Amino acid sequence: MRVFHWISRIWRPRRTIWPTRDGWWSLFAAVGLGVAAVNTGNNLLYLLSAMLLALVVVSGILSEAVIRRLRLAPALPDEIHARQPTLLGITLRNIKRWTPSYSITVEVHDAGGPRRFIYVPRIAPGESRLVTWEATLPRRGRQRLGGVRVTTRFPFGIFLKASQLALQEEVLVYPALDPVPSARLGELGGSGATHTRRRGRGVDLHNLRDYRPGDDPRLIHWKSTAKAGALTVRELEAETTLDTRIALVGAPRAGERLEAGITEAASLAAHLLRAGAQVEVTGPGLHVPLGRGPAQRHAVLTALALWDPDAPRRARAGRVEGARGAGLREIRVSVG
Repeated sequence: MRVFHWISRIWRPRRTIWPTRDGWWSLFAAVGLGVAAVNTGNNLLYLLSAMLLALVVVSGILSEAVIRRLRLAPALPDEIHARQPTLLGITLRNIKRWTPSYSITVEVHDAGGPRRFIYVPRIAPGESRLVTWEATLPRRGRQRLGGVRVTTRFPFGIFLKASQLALQEEVLVYPALDPVPSARLGELGGSGATHTRRRGRGVDLHNLRDYRPGDDPRLIHWKSTAKAGALTVRELEAETTLDTRIALVGAPRAGERLEAGITEAASLAAHLLRAGAQVEVTGPGLHVPLGRGPAQRHAVLTALALWDPDAPRRARAGRVEGARGAGLREIRVSVG
């Protein structure tokens, strides 16, 4: 196994080294002086050639000392949305005990975009440095980032030493979230808080009852307590929002119309969930049950991000019919 390990290290080394333009001139000068020294026997030419070759060796040793034991860890946001700028990053950590790392350049490979170069002048031993950049991913779904690599020209700038491409992380890109159009806001006019005759956290009084251990002392009704001679607390009516089903309708086909419909559905769902409503999403081969809160937002955006209109017909068992109880309304979004 060790033999195979060493063979793989030879064919695919952990780092590569390549002369810069100044490095090529230094190598040509060293070779030229060496040839001239052999032909003439001049000791000064031997000395100059030896100095240049020593410069090359020292450059390789110091650049390796700088780049070795430098660890990279991804620093990614919780949510990445298509066509919207997001902040990506990595954490560089120097795990060497005594030696700092100088003149580090982080080379960012954006998928389908130009390379970016972020310069870090120094990382002390045991220190971490967060490096960030802005990126815009063009489409929803699972995507693999372009990756990064660490390079250095330390100490003389005659060689470029680089690590292998790393952190090609797979990320889930949610649909873009756009402002809800005014026409849709008119349809959502009933999505504000509406009172329901049930107990919960609200403003209006629902009932008075005797105090039980664990009740919030702020809910004690002091006038009733004084009259009854026993602690009495208020029960409040819950405030809730009108529950909504977002139905994706039409014959979905890959294209701009499909993506526009998915973006609209995601924007509506995010708006309603932010207002506290319960949201359900249905469509051909798609069903996210009724729910609210951050977990429901994650479920809805994940389902919309991964929705494939070319899924097998048997996976499209039509719209899944949920409970059409009181207060549950339906908003249709065309995707085809």
